[in-house]
Amino acid sequence: MLFFVFTLFITTIFSQKSDKLMKEIISQYDFKSHTVMIDSTEISYIKEGNGEKTVLFVHGLSSNSDAWSKNIASLKEKYTCIALDLPGYGKSAKPEATYTPSYFAEILHQFIDELELKNVILIGHSMGGQASVKLATTYKTDVQKLILVAPAGLEQFSEAGANMLKSFFTVDMVKNTTDAQIEKNYALNFYALPEDTSKMIEDRKRIKLASDFNAHCTAIVNSISGMLNDPVFNDLEHIKQKTLVVFGNKDMLIPNRYLNPTLTIADVGKIASEKIENVNVSFVEDAGHFVQFEKAAEVNKLFDQFIAN
Repeated sequence: MLFFVFTLFITTIFSQKSDKLMKEIISQYDFKSHTVMIDSTEISYIKEGNGEKTVLFVHGLSSNSDAWSKNIASLKEKYTCIALDLPGYGKSAKPEATYTPSYFAEILHQFIDELELKNVILIGHSMGGQASVKLATTYKTDVQKLILVAPAGLEQFSEAGANMLKSFFTVDMVKNTTDAQIEKNYALNFYALPEDTSKMIEDRKRIKLASDFNAHCTAIVNSISGMLNDPVFNDLEHIKQKTLVVFGNKDMLIPNRYLNPTLTIADVGKIASEKIENVNVSFVEDAGHFVQFEKAAEVNKLFDQFIAN
């Protein structure tokens, strides 16, 4: 009996180490990852630099903290740069959760509190932008300044359109995405696909080998429903922080070309200008949805000017 228990213990430890090793192999980030427990969920994050001001990066759907590598590489010289893997993504745990912007905002709030972060400039991309709006309006003192990069949540959808999106994205659909479709999906994020996106694309393909891949797929589907069920449009007028909104002027994902065919990226920018009290909206030429990666030098300059001002 004792031998059986010992064998089970060894097997469990070996399995946990193997899973951790597999995650390291699957997700090869440019910077070292750290972990912290938030609300019983293991959160992985990157921390680089040692500046007085803290820049906290929040990634978008189907992404992770490594997506900010080009921005961190530059900004870490002046600021403390932290990028986390949201629950359900990257190297973080993938719990059963609502995955709404409000859920992510609560995780971010606890993360800021646990790491005792001060002078936080919050930068959120796409889905992470929608979560950042929730954090900035729910926990106002957590955020000194707010930067939204191609944020979700500014355009609105009819009930029928939202239901169509929710019915289209299923766990099986995400799970069975072919390598060829993964490449096409990534191409939609850029105006001109940079060569160094190959690392992102290969990482997404390798994720299919992970032991928690099914949970990751569920997180993606729940995140899509979460964004639609937990809108931030009415929260925009309650943002009190000085805010910078950045779009690529060739964004093919925002606005949604099928559900809002008459809406333009300029129109979405106008929504930000009209709804957010203290805002500056910038458009980066010849850049798509992943503007902070495609035009990193230009976007980093915008970030730095806004943070330093």
